[in-house]
Amino acid sequence: MDKRIIPLAIGGLGIGTTEFTVMGLLPDIAKTLEITIPQAGHLISAYAMGVVIGAPILIGYSVKFPPKKVLIAFMILFTLFNGLSAIAPNYGTMLIIRFMSGLPHGAFFGVGTVVAAKMAGKGKEAFYISMMFTGLTVANLVMVPLVTYIGHTFHWRLYFAIVALIGVFALLFLKLWLPATEANQNTHFLEELKFLKKKQAWLVLAITAIGFGGLFTWLSYITPLMTVISGVQSSQMAYVMVLAGAGMVVGNLAGGIISDKLGPEKTCALLIFLMMISLVGVFLLSEHQNIAFILTFMCGALSMSIAAPINIMMMKAAPKSEMMAAAFMQAGFNIANAMGAFFGGIPLEYGLPFNYPSLVGVGMTFIGFVISVRYMYLYGSQTVNKDEPVTECVSCDK
Repeated sequence: MDKRIIPLAIGGLGIGTTEFTVMGLLPDIAKTLEITIPQAGHLISAYAMGVVIGAPILIGYSVKFPPKKVLIAFMILFTLFNGLSAIAPNYGTMLIIRFMSGLPHGAFFGVGTVVAAKMAGKGKEAFYISMMFTGLTVANLVMVPLVTYIGHTFHWRLYFAIVALIGVFALLFLKLWLPATEANQNTHFLEELKFLKKKQAWLVLAITAIGFGGLFTWLSYITPLMTVISGVQSSQMAYVMVLAGAGMVVGNLAGGIISDKLGPEKTCALLIFLMMISLVGVFLLSEHQNIAFILTFMCGALSMSIAAPINIMMMKAAPKSEMMAAAFMQAGFNIANAMGAFFGGIPLEYGLPFNYPSLVGVGMTFIGFVISVRYMYLYGSQTVNKDEPVTECVSCDK
């Protein structure tokens, strides 16, 4: 791995750990703060709202500053608010702090995506972006189960302390290894938002929110699916999630490699089609436990494989607003999460079995596939804007 990308990967490790570990510690948090589990669940929503709101605002007001300094500033905010989460005295304070913790999430990945692409050699942009997201996948594979165990065994506040410590390491390596790049002085907030006038950008966001959202119909209800339909013991669900996390690691890197070879448009269409087929398999075959395990790995892999190509597509759609566009992609992924959970839950409200959310996902991924084919037909010949080379300086902040 190119050591210049490691600081971004460490940042992704911290972000992935704080975003997903909280789900397994909600009962512990609820007990300490003397609230109900549904109230504790609002901490997840508060963080997601911070991601959606913070990404465009922070990017909009930081585009004129050098990306290295911007990434360091975002990671300082991330580290600070996760550290404060470890000592939050009550529910109200925690709710505010979790919202603040989410603010730099999308902005960090927004700037990081563009920096990673510009560090890459020609034809390796998607692979470098996938290397950055490796931190997020490793978080799901290793850190989330580990930190969940530590938080449940000792105290949940240690979870936030560990995340803050990861943030400190990210800051150190950002300072040491991330090359300095020049700021874009010829832009401003409203200029950055002009890409939203383009049909191309909205097609990418639609693919993300609808097509990728189909996979969240599976992920949102994976525990009842595996325990009720597949017959997995509740005590074994940690291993199921590790299996899904392993798929995410493999799929993330594979998506980047395939995208650089086939092109992001073809790769996106192919991956969403495979998502649809996998969700059909989940709906029809989850009662067979061994097959359900295979499908868990496949769906996990597909859930991250699209990250690199879809971000490249958005960068093509907004050549003069790449960072803002990448930030909107993070908002799009969070909307996908919300849509998948909401629409996937509809059949359950009518008493249908837990494999039916995946059937809803089949419909969503089909729509995403149709949109991606349309996008490929219209915009498949564009190239990424690489006019701003990255200097090799690692000790200065030009």
